[in-house]
Amino acid sequence: MYKPLADRMRPTSLDDVVGQEEILGKNGLLRRIIEAGTATNMILFGPPGSGKTTIANIIADRTKRRLYKLNATTASISDIKDIISEVDTLMAPGGILLYLDEIQYFNKRQQQSLLEFIENGKIVLIASTTENPYFYVYGAILSRSTVFEFKPVPPSEIEKVVIRAAKVLEKDLGAEISFEDGVVKQIALRSGGDVRKAINAVELLTGAAKVEDGKVLITSEDAALVAQRSAMRFDKDGDSHYDLLSAFQKSIRGSDPDAAIHYLARLLEGGDLPSACRRLLVCAAEDVGLAYPQAMPIVVACVNAALQVGLPEAQIPLAEAVILCATAPKSNSAVEAISRATADIRRGKAGEVPPHLRDSHYNGAKELGIGIEYKYPHSFPNHYVQQQYLPDELTGTTYYVYGDNKNEQAFKAYWDRIKPAKNEGEEQQLD
Repeated sequence: MYKPLADRMRPTSLDDVVGQEEILGKNGLLRRIIEAGTATNMILFGPPGSGKTTIANIIADRTKRRLYKLNATTASISDIKDIISEVDTLMAPGGILLYLDEIQYFNKRQQQSLLEFIENGKIVLIASTTENPYFYVYGAILSRSTVFEFKPVPPSEIEKVVIRAAKVLEKDLGAEISFEDGVVKQIALRSGGDVRKAINAVELLTGAAKVEDGKVLITSEDAALVAQRSAMRFDKDGDSHYDLLSAFQKSIRGSDPDAAIHYLARLLEGGDLPSACRRLLVCAAEDVGLAYPQAMPIVVACVNAALQVGLPEAQIPLAEAVILCATAPKSNSAVEAISRATADIRRGKAGEVPPHLRDSHYNGAKELGIGIEYKYPHSFPNHYVQQQYLPDELTGTTYYVYGDNKNEQAFKAYWDRIKPAKNEGEEQQLD
């Protein structure tokens, strides 16, 4: 029966696991827990192919517990009940270790069904997830578990696995496997930190290559075809998607055009044109803001052009917009102003609109005293006149503070010249 090479090569000892040096290295906490044979509930969080299932198998072997595996995408409460029924039986005399893959697909009720048995220690739960557990795992499960984060495996470590996979396949084929220059690194880089993906690529490439004179050559051209686009983790509904969007905006805000372009490219390679456009519009308003208000119409034009032409050409106007926003001066004064005003409103600080500002375009407004005292600014010097605009309860409140950029400081200087007159009774209506 065929067994995938990745399963045949799955490590059975910690020394054979690649990557995760922080938690599985010589003094890593998870390594010490495993070597001590301690059975504890844990959640393994990280991308595919980073070693989560392998570690669950090693823990089961070390703790001498019967290992049951469930995948939350297909399992049900009845599957959990079947496993629980074997607790304290001859089938599991040392207790049960339940490996629940993709726990984020279990709803709250399904996760709660495990609680009683986790608490009394009859079931040790090792759950894995590719999503942030603090968003998807029920709080009671989290509080009874230790979360370990698995990182994508570095290319230098994956290169070792690629060479090891070739050695295993050489025995199967009875032929020598060699790689063109740079192919091992190419496979490692394009696996996106996923060991399983790299092993599968080697297996596929070897199976597709011709055996000539007892030798197999894996070419750069074939490797590029097998590994194309594979280095990119992208899930439009997953955490990695929101991480990319977050990094994209923060790079623009941080005025790093190279990083901003990098994350734009990843978003577009994943086919997510709408999210890239939306986030760019937000950046123009939130991060560039009044320091360079011309950025907004330019970004709007670039976004409209991108949406009209579609991918792949859309990347050109979007790249222009990204570079513009990343290199433009920054100001969040508008964001701060609306945030302060919103906070007041939510605290109940609003008040009535002053009578002279209310709509007076109806019969009877004057009899009610509405609009009578309104002063039309354009009838005064510099198109300005002092009068109350905020409600009585908020008179004197400041929401907008001029940013320290050239553009806003120019406006500030202008109004500093004009507005002192309001305190000196220098209002003079124009003829």
